[in-house]
Amino acid sequence: MPEESTTPDLVELARRSVEVEDLEAALSFYAPHAVWDASPWGMGVFEGRAAVRGFFEDWRSSYSGIEWTAEEIRDLGNEVTFAVILQRARVVGGGGSVQLRYAAVAQWTEGLIVRNTTYTDIDEARAAAKRLAEERG
Repeated sequence: MPEESTTPDLVELARRSVEVEDLEAALSFYAPHAVWDASPWGMGVFEGRAAVRGFFEDWRSSYSGIEWTAEEIRDLGNEVTFAVILQRARVVGGGGSVQLRYAAVAQWTEGLIVRNTTYTDIDEARAAAKRLAEERG
């Protein structure tokens, strides 16, 4: 009987981490010491699951009906994923809706995200992800 792989499917994990709606479920994809790096957006670095939770809560509080769709996800090897994400939502207290397309570069360890860096420049993110995968190799 062949053995099943114990290596997590990072593309599937990344997709689930992006498209999950529940905050607690979203946080379950992150290691306790995870880092959310939004410095390419000028929004800072959030270290530890509690800080990531705070960032998520603040971000979500500005919107209603928020949803994320992974348009592209790539496993670049060495536990690095690259994703292009489309966020759609309505602005709280307003009649308008917003759409944001951005990229995320995630580093994984044992099936959990240990660092996620978000970029508004998708080409910059793609290049950073490739460099990171090579460095971790």
